[in-house]
Amino acid sequence: QVQLVESGGGLVQAGGSLRLSCAASGRDFISYVMAWFRQAPGKEREFVAYITLNGSWADNVDSVKGRFTVSRDNDKNTVYMQMNSLRPEDTAVYYCAAAPRRTTDQRNFGSWGQGTQVTVSS
Repeated sequence: QVQLVESGGGLVQAGGSLRLSCAASGRDFISYVMAWFRQAPGKEREFVAYITLNGSWADNVDSVKGRFTVSRDNDKNTVYMQMNSLRPEDTAVYYCAAAPRRTTDQRNFGSWGQGTQVTVSS
């Protein structure tokens, strides 16, 4: 398993941008599919996007398509999520997670970060 630490959250006005980072320590970062999830107040945690070993990626939540972009730097053991055109409904705690294969089911993710708060004001 890898240990994950997110950073980059904060308070931003609607329409603004943030870039989240997730630094991994441990072995074999390059062998993991990395994903972002989020949990809004009073809601279940939901899958946002993932990035595969070779850098291909997929958005799952329709509302982030065209606004959020996931990337990874395997040399730095870090995955990023650039979030543009933020909306109040994007307010949530954002988590990164690692899985040994491509999946959107959070039950398959064995490593999780502690989360970083993103708050978007209207």
